[in-house]
Amino acid sequence: MSKPPIFTSDIPLFPILIAPHARLKAKARAVAKGDDDDVRAIIPRMFATMYTAPGIGLAAPQVDLGLRLLVIDLMPHDKPAPIVMINPEIVAASPELATREEGCLSLPGMYADVTRPARVKVRYLDESGARREMETSELLSACVQHEIDHLDGVLFVDRISILKRNMIMRKLAKEQKLKK
Repeated sequence: MSKPPIFTSDIPLFPILIAPHARLKAKARAVAKGDDDDVRAIIPRMFATMYTAPGIGLAAPQVDLGLRLLVIDLMPHDKPAPIVMINPEIVAASPELATREEGCLSLPGMYADVTRPARVKVRYLDESGARREMETSELLSACVQHEIDHLDGVLFVDRISILKRNMIMRKLAKEQKLKK
């Protein structure tokens, strides 16, 4: 995945927390009016961190910021299409389910099939503070649900069987130990 040109400058990157870091299990607080300046400074750093990783989504708790803020860019047709969601909430979910393989920047190299609603409608504030609603499906729906889960202290491995979760967490711990 190539980095969009708007994020190739010397923007400092955030370190990404790796599971089982305790902060990844904490529920993030809502972004408030007094957080505006901080959020404006955080957003470009989150995108730079996500693109560099590389990934398609990043939630503030993954970079040790306990705010209900996430960024997504699926890079359709290899063109940047950044999405910022502040205080997102799922307001409707389809009864139909979809299963797709998920990975996570906080569980590097680990993947598992996760079943979620096939479509969701999400309500959020954009970076200008305007209230927005978006209907999502396919990869965007899974990504939005995955990132909102992070805001609630839920990892994708929390949505799979205990056996699979334990296998992934042991493998991750072993790989992280080898890196040190």
